[in-house]
Amino acid sequence: MSIEIKRSIKPVNYLDALKFLEKRVAKIIKNEAKELIWILEHPSIFTAGTSYKKGEIIDKSIDLIETSRGGKITWHGPGQLICYLAINLNNRNKDIRKFLNIIENTIIISLKDFGINSYSDRKNIGIWIKLNNKDMKVAAIGIKVKRWVAYHGFSININNDISNYKKIIPCGLKHKSITNLKKINNQNYNELPERLIKNLCINLKN
Repeated sequence: MSIEIKRSIKPVNYLDALKFLEKRVAKIIKNEAKELIWILEHPSIFTAGTSYKKGEIIDKSIDLIETSRGGKITWHGPGQLICYLAINLNNRNKDIRKFLNIIENTIIISLKDFGINSYSDRKNIGIWIKLNNKDMKVAAIGIKVKRWVAYHGFSININNDISNYKKIIPCGLKHKSITNLKKINNQNYNELPERLIKNLCINLKN
């Protein structure tokens, strides 16, 4: 089946997005729906993956939603691009590592189009850049696999308020910093979603 491309202009409630994604996955498993690439933004929310620890919450007053995705605690909100995926690995040799490599490569080559050099790190999943000789995270990846359908996806910080990350130990990384694209290069990133979609579709075919 071909991949449906979905773009939401208005911010989408986190739990509503998750319900939509879970339903789509169930239909893909039954071969009743197309695979999905969905670009959106969330209102401000803290979410926790399956491997988070309570000690990673610094500000105990935050509202936290526990999810079924992999990974630890992160923040989503305005100025951050979210890309949700529902991709059937039954048609792609059931190779989770390759799928993660596809996501990493897609982000890296898309950012290169904007003059930003980034890289992946096997020990600390996500996409990183060097800024003032420091490793700084600019994109997070969190995937869950159900009956070999991979879903959830990744987020890229564009011009979001990164002070929100001070309320948590983001992704469990105590001694690493998080940044956004505007702090690296203050340019227009309106074309980034289209680049990501194009590169992701190409990479998924290879």
